[in-house]
Amino acid sequence: MAIDKVGSLLMSEFQLYFILGKDHILDYANGYDHILFVLALCAIYVVRDWKRVLILVTAFTIGHSITLALATLQIISVNAGLVEFLIPLTIFLTAVSNLFRKDEALANHRIQANYFLALFFGLIHGMGFSNYLRALLGKDQSILTQLFAFNVGLEFGQIIIVGIFLVVSFIAIDLIRINRRDWKMVLSSAIAGIALILMKDRL
Repeated sequence: MAIDKVGSLLMSEFQLYFILGKDHILDYANGYDHILFVLALCAIYVVRDWKRVLILVTAFTIGHSITLALATLQIISVNAGLVEFLIPLTIFLTAVSNLFRKDEALANHRIQANYFLALFFGLIHGMGFSNYLRALLGKDQSILTQLFAFNVGLEFGQIIIVGIFLVVSFIAIDLIRINRRDWKMVLSSAIAGIALILMKDRL
């Protein structure tokens, strides 16, 4: 009975932090900058590139998982103000790099530069996630379950964002027949513009 009760408590705690992680990245009020970054990463891809998008999101997840764990466990210390500025900077750099990326390069290279970009910039976003998670945890010392569940929730939320983006991309490019290059340029330019505003506001 005691084991069942402990298992039930752990499961309910996992579900709680899973939902918090998912809702945080899907919440426009709190996670809009991370949503913009995921969109900037995906802007150059279409539905048939779904495997590459999956690798991209996984690379981002690996990056932010590392610093999310290190910062939440207080192994590394981060300046919250600096991180809040660096996040829109990563969005801007990713969006601008899209403008100069050729579609032929995407088709011909198995290893995409974007994968490494997602991994590296994911490290910065993980520190941003950690500020929110540590505020939730307070002085709770037993945080491994919460940390794992929150991270899984974040990943699930990212997959939802990517799924919605790919559907919209399919409608725009495959059904409405918007030129793929035009779609990439307009979307990336808009994201870069928003990122610049965020950077200015956070200075």
